[in-house]
Amino acid sequence: MRVSKNQLFKRQITLTEIGEEGQQKLQNSSVLVVGCGGLGSPIAVYLASSGIGKIHLVDFDTVDVSNLHRQVFYSLKDIDKPKAAVLSEFIKDRAPFTEVSFTNKPITKDNVFKLISNYDIVVDGTDSLPTKYLLNDACVLKNKPLVYGSLYKFDGYVATFNVLQNDGTYSSNLRDAFPKMATDIPNCEEAGTLNSIVGIIATQQVNEVLKLITGIGKPLINELLIYNSLQNSQLKMKLKASFSNKKIEELFHTLTYFDAACSTQNPDWLITSDELKELLSLQKQSKSLEIIAVLPNLDLPFKVDKIIPIQKFEANKLSIDFNKTYVMVCQRGLTSYKATQLLKGKYPELKVASLIGGVSSY
Repeated sequence: MRVSKNQLFKRQITLTEIGEEGQQKLQNSSVLVVGCGGLGSPIAVYLASSGIGKIHLVDFDTVDVSNLHRQVFYSLKDIDKPKAAVLSEFIKDRAPFTEVSFTNKPITKDNVFKLISNYDIVVDGTDSLPTKYLLNDACVLKNKPLVYGSLYKFDGYVATFNVLQNDGTYSSNLRDAFPKMATDIPNCEEAGTLNSIVGIIATQQVNEVLKLITGIGKPLINELLIYNSLQNSQLKMKLKASFSNKKIEELFHTLTYFDAACSTQNPDWLITSDELKELLSLQKQSKSLEIIAVLPNLDLPFKVDKIIPIQKFEANKLSIDFNKTYVMVCQRGLTSYKATQLLKGKYPELKVASLIGGVSSY
């Protein structure tokens, strides 16, 4: 079925603040969406549905069954397929005036400038703290506005960073709110999240993008919105642009922005489900295997010896037996790989492995 822009965007064009001029601004704009999960997938779909002319998606991950409760633009038939590719096809089917493309690999220090250079606005839909700081620092250095979103349990955070202001200066950025990257904040796999807060924050980010492009309303510039879904309460934290570009440039040259969850896993530190099943069958005759779950409340298909949440996982405090093989398990094999790295860092000769795909793939 062929449709016209006036038909498709009739309700939006009817708004006097938007009109045909505002709709054309959306059509002429380009947006980079980094992350195609709980935040990024609805962000991309809503932006395309609003008439953004060009969208590029970046995500290295595949669809997992544990995603579906909050990543509602994927279905059961999409499990194990690349998120960016699936989402791209979904958008193509419903947004004929949006040119959508994707990159099916992580955004890193090596490719970040190339990826952000061709887009007007960058949107952070990631679940990775190192990646959030990478996007922030790169956008500051290349003078790109960044629409930020983040989640923690029932709380959501939204801001629009690094916007050119009337006096020629740029507005505040992530480091003006949080100068240093925290090392003990769990992601949604570790801390859990309610699907409603994910949708709320995603559409708040979409709202920021639309305001920036059309020039209507008041974007969240020089302030951070913090919303709590349990109390329906919110506050705005005022920010001041004080973290200098020079300091960010120095940090960019020294930091790796490395996130194990976004990197290629060392195959020597991995164990497949079949390999673990074989070890478990041998375990009846031997006590040489120890399984540690690094997330609480897992629906486990086998018995584990210990449950140590990753936030409390300290390799130097574990009682280690070098005659044993240790297997780390979590839901999807990301947090368990982090624990494996910690153990290998402390005990390089220890036999330890992370279950590939976690218990959801067992």
